[in-house]
Amino acid sequence: MTAIVNQIEVDAPAAEVFGYVTDPTHFPEWQANVLGGSMDHETSVGAICSTTRRIGGRERQVTSEVTKYNPPTAWAVHGLDGPIRATVDVAVEPLTASQSRLTITLDFEGHGIGKVLVPLLVRPQSRKEMQHNMARLKARLEPVS
Repeated sequence: MTAIVNQIEVDAPAAEVFGYVTDPTHFPEWQANVLGGSMDHETSVGAICSTTRRIGGRERQVTSEVTKYNPPTAWAVHGLDGPIRATVDVAVEPLTASQSRLTITLDFEGHGIGKVLVPLLVRPQSRKEMQHNMARLKARLEPVS
């Protein structure tokens, strides 16, 4: 299956965009169904990112490992548990000193029942959610004029 790719241009410096987008404590501010997030220690490759998400009407803990960390341009995580494991790639490209292009690539790996749920429910819902998430993210990062 094809990964879900979303891209926006933001009126904010790359370092600011990167810092906000990759900080799990900010995930509930811009991601639908995220209730909380944390890192087990300072962000680096191998660090564990935990998020609490509302999935199917229930709160679930989701654990991912940071697989790429190159501030302020690249960050990635891969899910470690559960029937549906996400891989998220974040790329921040500075356009000017005060503008950036953000690309978030999202893909899923199904295990057990997840093999059925990914194509039927998870991908279509995530595709729809990501458009709204990116709009909320842009609104959070751009100064109000």
